Amino acid sequence: MTERRVRWQPYYAVVALLCAAVFISYIDRTNISVGAIAMRLQFGWNETQKGVVLSSFYVGYISLMLASGALANRFGGKIVLGAAVVWWSLFTVLTPVAASISLPLLVTARIALGLGEAAVFPASMNMIGRRVPVLQRSRAVALVTSSLYAGTVFALPVTGWLVQSYGWPVPFYLFGAIGLLWATAWFARVEVGSDIEAPASAEPTPIPWSKLLKLPAVWAIVVGHFCSNWPLYLMSAWLPSYFARTFGVSLMNAGLLSAAPSLSAFMMANVAGYFADRLLHAGRSATFVRKFMQTVGLCAGAVFLLLLPGAASVKVGLVLMCCAAGSFAITISGFAPNSLDIAPRYADVIWGISNTFATLPGIFGVFLTGWLVDHTGSFAAPFFVTAGVSLFGALVFLVFASGERQIE
Repeated sequence: MTERRVRWQPYYAVVALLCAAVFISYIDRTNISVGAIAMRLQFGWNETQKGVVLSSFYVGYISLMLASGALANRFGGKIVLGAAVVWWSLFTVLTPVAASISLPLLVTARIALGLGEAAVFPASMNMIGRRVPVLQRSRAVALVTSSLYAGTVFALPVTGWLVQSYGWPVPFYLFGAIGLLWATAWFARVEVGSDIEAPASAEPTPIPWSKLLKLPAVWAIVVGHFCSNWPLYLMSAWLPSYFARTFGVSLMNAGLLSAAPSLSAFMMANVAGYFADRLLHAGRSATFVRKFMQTVGLCAGAVFLLLLPGAASVKVGLVLMCCAAGSFAITISGFAPNSLDIAPRYADVIWGISNTFATLPGIFGVFLTGWLVDHTGSFAAPFFVTAGVSLFGALVFLVFASGERQIE
């Protein structure tokens, strides 16, 4: 018993800190959604200026995603993630100062925040590859990735309470300070190196970009990630509006209702991660497990979205939305750990590639949803489009994905 505890303690500590980093990244990126309401009134922004502020984060986020994967691969996840959290936490703290000076400076601060947060998932994948044994990685990836749902659920009500009670700058100061405290624990607790055998090499090697980009299995991950993120961004941006517009609930109640699908997603992601590792323990191939999780998640999620336009009450709509969100979360045990199967030494780089494409739905998918609602008068069309994207992603992943090692 003592030997087992000593062996596993570093693994649990690292995964817990990675979960906290993802959680902090999402409270830092989400607090502006509530804070901007008060900021708009103080600074006299119009809706267009407010939209520029809200979307500027993604300019930085997508710009450095690919580079952050390469940096994590070269210098290791500990250094890259620790530096990234310090960077974005400082810009979170500086947000009120930037806003008080000028709108362009605030936009610059938000872009800088996005640049820092681009590293959180590639660096986390690097650390999981270095620290977590193969048959526990589905659970580790699911737990770390699903922390984004917990961060979102926490940030919206807590930011609202802080803004109402103490003023809009306080969430930025408080959440930024939490990130700096995390960085202190990270650098003190986590050692450089690897607790298990390669995938990570002690000696840096050139990244085989050409070989990676020619692998069908890599592009299956890219498509799977893109199609899994499309409904994620749709729900995070439009759920309150869906409940308010479709069922006539108040904005406050719409916000509360919107938390339930995120909680469902958090729970199902971790149940699926556990189940995926149990299948691997039982001798199922990684190819089977990844394809099973990805296709079941996307297809089931698509079915629930197709049923949503027929929801006759807010309760039915909420249940169907929770089922859809939970189903899509199952894919976290499909595409997300798949890079560790096919090229564990370059899992961070593959995540950087796939998440570059998977950020596009946050820009274009969210815009398309608004355009469709304006032109059709309901959310049926966006739900149908999202279901179609999901089914396409399931088909591509089913045909081209692999769990076999592609690159040593």
